[in-house]
Amino acid sequence: MSITDRRARDKEEFRQKILDTARDLFVVYGYDGVTLRKIADAIEYAPGTIYGYFKDKEELIRALCIADWEAFEQSFPRDHHPGDPLAEIRGIGAAYLRFALAHPNQYRLMFMTPKPPELHHLDDATLAKCGDPARDGYALLRQTAQAAIDAGLLRDELRDPDLVTQTLWAGVHGMASLEITLGRDSWYQWLPAKARIDAILDTLIFGIVREGGRKAQA
Repeated sequence: MSITDRRARDKEEFRQKILDTARDLFVVYGYDGVTLRKIADAIEYAPGTIYGYFKDKEELIRALCIADWEAFEQSFPRDHHPGDPLAEIRGIGAAYLRFALAHPNQYRLMFMTPKPPELHHLDDATLAKCGDPARDGYALLRQTAQAAIDAGLLRDELRDPDLVTQTLWAGVHGMASLEITLGRDSWYQWLPAKARIDAILDTLIFGIVREGGRKAQA
């Protein structure tokens, strides 16, 4: 490896260290409770070092959100099962929960940590992904929900794919947030995560299928 390559690698590793440290701090203290100085203190470097990578806190958290969202989106299965949208819904839900349980701090920052309004303004690159099932997990689930509606698999009153999508999302988010916040609390006798994942997915799918509709298999 050349000196130039080694320097580039070291620089990228340090940038990742800044992002990982910042994520942990944002989760604990919230956006307003974290400064670049606090991040610098946590990694034991001068604040000016961080300014060499990020011009301000907003740029840092935006880079962090982009990286975490990209990893999240790539975790979804996109293998199409013609004629079996319920199996696809189950696969998407299982992937969502696996990501949340495997990456709790990423999940906390994305879905459980309030962010300032300016971070909700999407840049052109992010907007280009919106609504594309190949790059947008919400659009992927919505497309699959629409396929289930079109196939006549869902209850008659569930004709709005956004309602179905948001209801399913709320269900898996509920389990993810409980596991992340209370999963190690000895007050509760938690059953194995796989058993609870199977149960919540079965319950959600059973709740939307029409009477006599089949249950999607794992």
